[in-house]
Amino acid sequence: MLLDHAALSQQLKDRRYFADEGLLTAVRLAVALGRPLLLEGEPGVGKTRISHVLADALGRELIRLQCYEGIDVSQVLYEWDYPKQLLSLRAAEVEGTPVGDLYAGEFLLERPLLRALRSAAGAVLLIDEIDRADSEFEAFLLEFLDTFQITIPEVGTVAATVPPLVVLTSNRTRELHDALKRRCLYHWIPFPDPERERAIVEAQTPGLSARAAAQLVRSVNVIRSLGPLKRPGIAEAIAWAQGSLALADEGLEWTDALRASLGLVLKNADDGALVAAHAVEVFGDDDR
Repeated sequence: MLLDHAALSQQLKDRRYFADEGLLTAVRLAVALGRPLLLEGEPGVGKTRISHVLADALGRELIRLQCYEGIDVSQVLYEWDYPKQLLSLRAAEVEGTPVGDLYAGEFLLERPLLRALRSAAGAVLLIDEIDRADSEFEAFLLEFLDTFQITIPEVGTVAATVPPLVVLTSNRTRELHDALKRRCLYHWIPFPDPERERAIVEAQTPGLSARAAAQLVRSVNVIRSLGPLKRPGIAEAIAWAQGSLALADEGLEWTDALRASLGLVLKNADDGALVAAHAVEVFGDDDR
């Protein structure tokens, strides 16, 4: 059953997340069909945060799996608490009592994927930056996403009573395999249009005037159009607004505050030089 479009949109807005029509539709379909949602886009456009907001809106637990190079199955499924098992064994020897079940639940350390399967209400499982993991780990995920179950040799098969809502994110540092994409509902999150970006910036920066927000968003879009090495995302725009507002509250003119806090939106010297060479285009009129 599809979530109500207007209600979902309002729930996200109440949590200061302004999704466009495409993302709203992708989320509604992913929930209704039980399909993993694969989100790609530039860094800082809200791919990760949508999982946090969805978990809160749907009343589900958020479980996050942060991917990185070299991650392996044991780090994401489960581990046995060997020190605790050893203590239990020695205690039984000292007390002269029978050794209990060393593979009881008290010795099992749940990692993100097992936690997601055991969540009674169905968790929101965020598999963040899947493109940072290697191909072998991606292949393992294929089986997990197909069955939502795992086998623990000492325990047996653990299957999800309520399958988790899975959200995968990728910054496209490498191409994901077609087999993984086929199992997912895919959505690309673009940079927001200026009107939506102003709404986001104002919602995340209490006390910021509409005029100041409009100038900042215009400046951000000009910077993106210049082709910097790293185009600023929404996260950088919000940080720039918050930092500039703090400086403006101390008495700086708005444009001076934007200039002074450029380090919140630019992340390397080459991009700083690029903006400096196009300062008139970037900052426009000097007013708040």
